[in-house]
Formats: sequence, structure tokens, C-alpha cells
Amino acid sequence: MTNLTNLPAFEGPQCPLPLTHAERIVLGHGSGGRMTHDLIRTIFQAHLGNPYLNAGNDFAHLPLSLGKPDIGHLAVSTDSHVISPLFFPGGDIGRLAVCGTVNDVSMSGAIPLYLTAGFILEEGLSLESLERIVRSMRIAAEEAGVVLVAGDTKVVEKGKGDGMFITTTGIGWIPPDRPPLGGACAQPGDVVLLSGPIGDHGIAVLSARGELGFETEIQSDVAPLNHLIQALLQSAPHTHVLRDPTRGGLATTLNEIAQQSQVAIRIEETAIPIRPAVRAACEMLGLDPLYIANEGKVIAIVPPEEADAALAAMHRAPYGAEAVRIGYVESQPAGRVILRTMLGTHRILEILSGEMLPRIC
Repeated sequence: MTNLTNLPAFEGPQCPLPLTHAERIVLGHGSGGRMTHDLIRTIFQAHLGNPYLNAGNDFAHLPLSLGKPDIGHLAVSTDSHVISPLFFPGGDIGRLAVCGTVNDVSMSGAIPLYLTAGFILEEGLSLESLERIVRSMRIAAEEAGVVLVAGDTKVVEKGKGDGMFITTTGIGWIPPDRPPLGGACAQPGDVVLLSGPIGDHGIAVLSARGELGFETEIQSDVAPLNHLIQALLQSAPHTHVLRDPTRGGLATTLNEIAQQSQVAIRIEETAIPIRPAVRAACEMLGLDPLYIANEGKVIAIVPPEEADAALAAMHRAPYGAEAVRIGYVESQPAGRVILRTMLGTHRILEILSGEMLPRIC
């Protein structure tokens, strides 16, 4: 493998920004990319902004002010799931809802404890499908070791709900001795780790929609990562950033971190694991696997002296057997992600501009 520490500095021309949509919501606003970020900044943060929300993570750190010695913090995260179809190879909307929220809480370094769930059901949904999805949620919650403690159910008219939407909120506990984790904590010299192959979830969902035009055995990677993350943090207690590359994929998530931390992240294309079937599907459809959604992968950015221990811990944990190093962090050019390609050239990875695959999570 090429030495990741010898990538030269790179500055070059940038692609023009896509047309803006200032009057109405379009699918691109749900991509997790640039349009989502702009919507959050100009609407939600403009009216609802506060230090917790403005941190830009998938979770909020909340202090436990109980008049006692420091007993840690709460981590809270909420997520809505509108995936189509409801069932796909390797999972369903119920497993996705539980795992997605457990993972968002876990990215704070917290131990997930509790979930709540809100269900919007469309008139005409079969009770068999509903029971199958709720059973899947129970199995996923048991695997993660969390308890669903509250919920709500609403029903909308036929044609106005697409079967089912689920919103989940997760609550976890951050031990008092755990150093802060977040997208703004990456430091020059850090090593970038990835827990396994990318793109499985997006291609599995496309397969379920019948959009591939050929058969594939690809299964979604949807899984709870909290046990893997706790094992990683025991071996690498000074880990700086944890982030799951869901909407917008690996490239968009790395851009978020680079911009939050104002660092450069350099990655090696030959180091990024992609299954042959995923690569083939992306080539056929003209998609870039670096921007395809994942639901069971984590990016870990760790100090170099803890990188080997972190990688070994990931290899020992469920869902981390294929973990690899993919790059490192530098100080400049701040806010940029640079890929060294298989040909030895360099490519700036921008944040996803529009919507590549709608309704993917």
C-alpha cells in the first residue's frame, strides 16, 4: 500500500456551486449534503439556534446539573426515517430506526440507554407488516442493549404516508472521565480509520427498488455500533472524532469533520474498502461509492499513538472485522478533503451538492 504520510499538498480549481432553491423544498434538501446544511443554517439555526444545536453534531451533550459531583453528561439524538421500500435486503425501517439512533448517540462516546419512537402509519398498511417491523425493532434494541421507553402513533389517510414513517430519539450516558468527542476535535497528525466496506446500504436499497437491472447479493450494513465503539474507546481513550457516514456517504461526512475542525483530511483511494458488487453497481449507474449512504459503519479519527490499538479493538468487535486505515489529518488546506486516486493523482472531494439517492434512510 502507498505510504499515507507522503501525500503532497494540493490546491486547485473548484467546481461551481449548484443552482440554489430559495423558495420551495426539493429532494436535495434531504440529502445530508450542502443543501441540507444550508437549510439547517438559514432556517433552523437562524430561529432555533443555541450552543447545543450549533455544535453541528448528530447528538447533543447535556450537563447533568444535580448539585452533586460530576456524574457525567447526557447524550441526546433524534432521527426520522422515511426509507422506501420499508423492507430491503439485510433490514427494514424498524431495524434502521433503532440502529440509526443508537449509532448517533454512540458517536458522542456515550453508552446508549433508552429510546423513544413515534410512528406515522398510512391507512392501508397491513398489520402483518407493522408487526414484522415492530418485532425487528425489538430484536435490534436487544442486540444494542437499549430499552424503548415511550412512543406515539398517528394514522394518516391513504396516499399521504407512504406506508410508515418512524421518528426515534435516543438517550445515553457519557462517563465523567471521557474526553470530549465531536466533529470539531480532529487534530493534525491524527489517523483516520474506517470500520469496513462502504456503499452496501445504498446499493441494497436500490436493489429492493428494482433499480439495478440485475440481481445482487449485497445486504444492507445496518447494525448497532455501540459495542464496537465502546471497545474502541477502551483501547483508544483519546479518540477525537467518531462519525457514521450515513446520508452523503464517506466523502460528505469527512467534509463535515474537516470544516468543523478546520483541518485537511487526506485519504487514499486504494485503502477504502468497496465490495466488487457495490463498485459494479455504481459504475453501471454512474454513482460514486464515496457518496453512497451507509448504516453500519463508523469513521474514527484517533491520535497516531493510539491508532494501532484502536484498529485492533475494531477488528475484535462485531461489525469491525474489515476495519482499515484510510488516511490522516493535516493542518492545511483547512476545511478540505483530498483523495489520492488509484492513478496517483489528487482529487478534492466536495460535500454532496444535491440528492444522489432519495429516501435512503
